[in-house]
Amino acid sequence: MFNIQLLPRINAQVSRQDGKQYYVDADGKSFPSVTTILNATKPQEDRDRLANWKTRIGVEEATKITTKASRRGTQTHKQIERYLLNQDPVCPEASLPYWESIKPVLDKIDTVRLIEGSVFNYNLNYSGQVDCVASYEGINCICEWKTADKPKGSVERLYEYPLQLAAYLGAVSESYREYNIEVKHALLVVAIPNSPAEVFWFDTEAIKQYWLIWEKRVKEYWEKRKYWQL
Repeated sequence: MFNIQLLPRINAQVSRQDGKQYYVDADGKSFPSVTTILNATKPQEDRDRLANWKTRIGVEEATKITTKASRRGTQTHKQIERYLLNQDPVCPEASLPYWESIKPVLDKIDTVRLIEGSVFNYNLNYSGQVDCVASYEGINCICEWKTADKPKGSVERLYEYPLQLAAYLGAVSESYREYNIEVKHALLVVAIPNSPAEVFWFDTEAIKQYWLIWEKRVKEYWEKRKYWQL
C-alpha cells in the first residue's frame, strides 16, 4: 500500500487550437503546453529524422504505429494511476507486458503527492500535466512514465524527454510553492515488453542543465509566436 498525501488539484481545462494543446487556468488565461512548445521549437535534425522515418515505412504505417503507441501509453498510464491510488486494478491484456515491466519500479515509490495533475509556470508562461510527483526510494521527484517496444539504451536516445522533466519540475515548484514541497530530482521510467523497465534518474545538476535548455526553447517559442501573429 502506498502512502498517499495528495496535494490539492489545480483547476484547469484543456483547449486545442490548430492541433496544438493549451491549458486554461481558473482565471480563463490560456497557456501553451510543454509538448506544444517542444513541437514548435523542435530542432531541424529531429524533424528530418521523423520525416525520414515516415518516408521509409510509409505515412499510413507510421500513423498506425503512432496511434497504437498513444493508445498503449494511455492504457498504461491509467493502470499506473489506479495502482498508485491503492485501487488494485486488473490490467487490460493489451498493456499487460508494459505493466509487468514497470510494476517493480513503482513498488519503490514511498509517498504519492500528485497524479496526472495540471501545473502552470507563470514566470515563463507555459503549462502541462505531470504524470506523478512522489517520493522514490526516499527522494522527492517528478515521475514520467513512457512505453517503448525496445530499450532506449542511453539518455541521448531519450531525445526531448529530459526537457519535459525539467519543464514539469519548474511548473510543479511554482504551482505548489506555498506547500514547501522541495522537488529537485526527476525519474523517467520506460516500460518495455518482456524486459525490466529502464530507469533514468536525473539529479539536481542534470536538471539544472536541462532547465537552461528549456528556458531557451520557451523564449524561442514566444519569439516565433510574435512572428506568426504579424
